[in-house]
Amino acid sequence: MIELRIKENEAGQRLDKYLHKYLKEAGTGFLYKMLRKKNITLNGKKASGSEKLCVGDVVRLFLSDETIEKFGGRCGLEMETAGTEERELRQYSMAYRRFGELEILFENHHILVVNKPSGILTQKAGAEDVSLNEWLTGYMLESGALSEEELHTFHPSVCNRLDRNTSGMVICGKTLAGSQAMSGILRNRSLRKFYLLYVKGQVREAALIEGYLVKEGQTNTVRLAEREEGASYIRTYYRPLKVYEDMTLIEVELMTGKTHQIRLHLSGIGHPVLGDYKYGDKKFNDKYRKKYGVKSQLLHAYRLEFPVMEGDFADLSGLVLTAEEPEVFGRIEKEERQTDG
Repeated sequence: MIELRIKENEAGQRLDKYLHKYLKEAGTGFLYKMLRKKNITLNGKKASGSEKLCVGDVVRLFLSDETIEKFGGRCGLEMETAGTEERELRQYSMAYRRFGELEILFENHHILVVNKPSGILTQKAGAEDVSLNEWLTGYMLESGALSEEELHTFHPSVCNRLDRNTSGMVICGKTLAGSQAMSGILRNRSLRKFYLLYVKGQVREAALIEGYLVKEGQTNTVRLAEREEGASYIRTYYRPLKVYEDMTLIEVELMTGKTHQIRLHLSGIGHPVLGDYKYGDKKFNDKYRKKYGVKSQLLHAYRLEFPVMEGDFADLSGLVLTAEEPEVFGRIEKEERQTDG
């Protein structure tokens, strides 16, 4: 018999999801059969699997060591599983060493907000990639906020995604409760997200752009479309901050969050993002690539405004965070001539 006591990072999820993490190779049918036969119990009682786990709950597995080993439990891991975990731990450590001490703008028990440099993936695109997700786990292991044992049933994760070459603020869930709370305010759009960027041409007035976006899977691009099946509704608000001879520094509030939304919307109104070779103006981009070394979209997620929050997240209520923009923003501001009218 194995007795498992639920910790904070395991609480808040359904029992059946927890069991799937613990017994990775077990099928759903096997797990529900064990629950029906009381070979798996919750707090000494028969369970259905739909129960939400709480800190201190006790899950007991009345299974043989051989069964637990077969399905990937902690009593006796197969060599292959152990090797996989070892590789993952090395990857977390490597990510932490590679990216180093990234700028953490806010951190409490449940979340942290980090200023991601351009060039770093938020999440893996391929098996061999190293991303901010791995850095987060490496950071928490290094700081002692997470143990290797806890990784068996919980992995911290980023909550919002930025493109590889977009810099700025990424929210990371350090606990299950933190990830769930952040996912909630991202989903209901009560978290306000603002970006800084330079665009081609002079922008004199603030405006709200609305429309529909369709993904083109084969080319990893998106396009504006009429309202059609598969199209996502998008809203982007922008306002000019500083106007130059052939470009404008603008602030964008991302009111919906879809792939390449800002880049596509601004390109669609004739003001493509500086450095954006996918949706932008090549001649314009080449000019500033030569002058400032801008090789990709100059897009920076610089401000977050949190909604009113309660309970364990009261310290986030109304919090406003800002991330300093990359050095090239300051060089452009210093060297380019602003216009007044």
